[in-house]
Amino acid sequence: MSKPLISALAQFAAATAGRNMTKAAYVAVTVGVLSMVLLSDKRAHEAHGWISALLWTCLAYFVFEWLVRLRHMTQHGRLSLYMSSSAGLVDAIGALAVPVALVLGVEPRTAWLLGVLWVLKVVPGIPGLRQLRRVLVLESGPLVSVLVIFLMVVFLASVAEYFLERDVQPQTFGSVPAALWWAVVTLTTTGYGDVVPVTPLGRLVAGAVMISGLGVFGLWTGILATGFAAETRRDNFLKTWESVSKVPFFATLGPAAIADVTHMLRTIELPARTTIIRKGTQGDCMYFIAAGEVEVELPGKKVQLGDGAFFGEMALLGNNKRGANVSTTKVSRLLVLDLVDFRVLMARHPDLAETIDAEAKRRALENK
Repeated sequence: MSKPLISALAQFAAATAGRNMTKAAYVAVTVGVLSMVLLSDKRAHEAHGWISALLWTCLAYFVFEWLVRLRHMTQHGRLSLYMSSSAGLVDAIGALAVPVALVLGVEPRTAWLLGVLWVLKVVPGIPGLRQLRRVLVLESGPLVSVLVIFLMVVFLASVAEYFLERDVQPQTFGSVPAALWWAVVTLTTTGYGDVVPVTPLGRLVAGAVMISGLGVFGLWTGILATGFAAETRRDNFLKTWESVSKVPFFATLGPAAIADVTHMLRTIELPARTTIIRKGTQGDCMYFIAAGEVEVELPGKKVQLGDGAFFGEMALLGNNKRGANVSTTKVSRLLVLDLVDFRVLMARHPDLAETIDAEAKRRALENK
């Protein structure tokens, strides 16, 4: 076996040993689940041989992935931690569920339905899943309270409809469990229409249940929306704090001052060769370079500004007309300080005001 091939296999095994999904894993999950769906379709009987081959190939990959990770965790002394983790359990189920079912004598077409569990492998790679989990944990109290209200309304409504409709519709409302189906369908505002109260009081209860359903799900939606908004603000604050702390201009500020600045700044990500400022336009903000580089077009020359530099302050200190064109030379992350916040910040931190004013005077002399 050639050295390049051995090196490629070693790199592939190293990537597989990690807990993140690889491109090969995404392909295997996609092909495996689609093949499982096709296998359940009797119209694809002629292609069942190819479908089975694809399923076995995907299963072989998941077994290989699981064994590589077991070996990797054993070498690092973390086998028990991996086996008890959610990722380890998902890997084990993905590798063993179908073979165990086949060994136990389950019909192949039924056993391969367990391949649907492979989709669980992509869960850790879903963007925002950690944020969703944090929101659910932080808002668990209000969410559980609304769930209790939901269950109370369902139970009370089912008992009421059973009492009001049992003699008129014994087949559909003949017991409280039977009425529970109607209560759940009505409270969720699904409204299948398979079970409908016919008595006046029964319809009055149904109307109250429908209105309650709107209120319950409105509460759930409001709680989750508020939680997501708060979590998004928290994430943005942390990202901006990190960017602010890396700018040398703010290096002398204490934590309280940096927090003050962080609340005022907003972060923007720009690709290369993007125009930020056009000469002659109205200036209403200044910029700090958290990462990247910009190019300032001055008369007869071009100046590059890198990490930690700032620009656009001239329009905020005097004439609000932009004096030069500014564009990014590579992918850049900028911190934007608007005019109103600029004035507030300068009033709160005179030392920053002096530094910006001194830099502005220096640049004004250079640009003459």
